Amino acid sequence: MDITIHGSFLPHTDPDVSLVFYRDTLGFEVRNDVGYGGMRWITVGPAGQPGTSIVLYPPFATPGVTDDERRTIAEMMAKGSFGFIILATADLDAAFERLQAGGAEVVQEPIEQPYGVRDCAFRDPAGNLIRIQELR
Repeated sequence: MDITIHGSFLPHTDPDVSLVFYRDTLGFEVRNDVGYGGMRWITVGPAGQPGTSIVLYPPFATPGVTDDERRTIAEMMAKGSFGFIILATADLDAAFERLQAGGAEVVQEPIEQPYGVRDCAFRDPAGNLIRIQELR
């Protein structure tokens, strides 16, 4: 069986700010930008990898979400415990410097982890945790 990851979803709180972060700071391509009812879904992905995308979505657009659940989601996003993704790069130090220079919130500087990877961590403008591992 040949299966790939085509897309993943991360919530956003401000589509314009998220777009700047993913496009300008991370260097991702914008693949789609769809608005409906005052909300936006923005699809981005790494250059040269057209088959892999992240959809930045309005978390409260999900049908059936109650007001209590919306409050819980907003609280979890504010704490950075709702959405996360792990990216990888051959040059972790350069990626770290680019994100730090772009004003991303640093959670962890590059470090050798006891479980065998070297990585760093940031939060995007919505509070999502982004870990970047060094390819070896």
